[in-house]
Amino acid sequence: MRLSELLVRQAIKKRTTVDDSCGIVMFSDLSSQKESSSLLSRPATEDQDPVFERVLPAYSPCSECFRVGKRSFNRQYAHIYAARLMQMRPLLTERARAKWGPNVHIRKLCDLQTGERCCVIGTLFKRMELQPSILKEISEEHNLLPQPTRTKYISETDELILEDELQRIKLEGKIDKDKCVTGSVVAVYGAEENEGKFTVEDYCMADLPLQTARPALSSDRFVLLASGLGLGSSHADSMLGLQLLVDMVTGQLGDKGEQSGAATISRILLAGNLLSQNTQDKEASSKAKYLTKKTQAGSVEAIRLLDELLLQLVASVSVDVMPGQYDPTNYTLPQQPLHRCMFPLSSVYPTLQLASNPFQANIDGVRFLGTSGQNVSDIQKYSSMNSHLDILEETLRLRHLAPTAPDTLGCYPFYQKDPFILEECPHVYFSGSAPSFESKLIKGPDGQEVLLVTVPEFSSTQMACLINLRTLECEPISFSAFSGDDDDDSEMNISH
Repeated sequence: MRLSELLVRQAIKKRTTVDDSCGIVMFSDLSSQKESSSLLSRPATEDQDPVFERVLPAYSPCSECFRVGKRSFNRQYAHIYAARLMQMRPLLTERARAKWGPNVHIRKLCDLQTGERCCVIGTLFKRMELQPSILKEISEEHNLLPQPTRTKYISETDELILEDELQRIKLEGKIDKDKCVTGSVVAVYGAEENEGKFTVEDYCMADLPLQTARPALSSDRFVLLASGLGLGSSHADSMLGLQLLVDMVTGQLGDKGEQSGAATISRILLAGNLLSQNTQDKEASSKAKYLTKKTQAGSVEAIRLLDELLLQLVASVSVDVMPGQYDPTNYTLPQQPLHRCMFPLSSVYPTLQLASNPFQANIDGVRFLGTSGQNVSDIQKYSSMNSHLDILEETLRLRHLAPTAPDTLGCYPFYQKDPFILEECPHVYFSGSAPSFESKLIKGPDGQEVLLVTVPEFSSTQMACLINLRTLECEPISFSAFSGDDDDDSEMNISH
């Protein structure tokens, strides 16, 4: 089946699924608002060819707090916990008085009196028997039995402990220890018992910060989010789907309706893991130099391929590129932008923006905040939460991007201020490299509205997502390649 016939079939399919009674305009609706398909019509002359101007949004990056200048790893990580608690204490004090009354007693652990009902603000520490330790790495040297690989490290023997600047106390009662993670700053209400344990009757988090009002836009414009491109892997299907994505965005796919819809995509955001895990050669550093003298790292070819793909995109649309877990930048959060020297072809265009991870920016007045997914996947290992969307909401309620850093997630040893604390509520909060696409709109106590989005891993799902800046509606867009069965029904699918 020819590509033109497939696109016609898909266009007809999309037109039959448009709901005219719905007031919300989706990307698939915009690309289907032509009276008839132009794919099978007589070719137009150059004078008759329509020109679709791409919408240029107002853009201002806000990721300066995640830039690390002069680096020093001589400091202890205790400083970041102290700075986190100091910054969060006044926020939680206000939230506790709003929840339990203005006269609630807020005590420090050293001032607790047995039997007195009060509120205590501190940092959670979760003692876990199954948490990996350094013994696993040196087990071969000392003939120790290595620990088995697990997807979850929680168990029934876990203990939840609350710490402040001076003391710590074990928590019991109405608090879900399996759901909580180390590093979360919370306010607990209850009383200390004779056994030296604090019985929790209720607890609260800092919840969403204040939010700047979103401007009213006169037209629909979209931001495309993609993550986990996985370049350098052995999956040919992902490369075909990726090229389809590039052709769709640049207007080289479909009829006039499709091209006019593509012109409404004002910006592209690539949320990390641009390279495949297969490009990580962990054994190369331990080999003798004469064995690797004439070998080339797997990431070199993958970066060259990424540069060629970016060249196609940045010639037509602005692109933000975030690093991820498998990309050639520093491992610890916040990950610094990829170096421009790795992109000799695309870096000459001003439309290429190399961003940090986490990422924060205002696009047409809509505040975007997100990560490449390391913070979410790490919390998933050490808590009972399985949904990436639920974890995203939990970190937003905690008002902290990466509570498990630096305990189980590597981060820079900040000592004066914790940059991962949310000072302003975003309108769009996303995480990359998710197993599937999910989205939902949540509301805060002061009227905040935040769109939560988990951006699926493109290399395995062939899927990206589009966010309407006017309505904050989100929809997935699939670029599935040919199926594995060699039959006549196999077809290429570009669907919204």
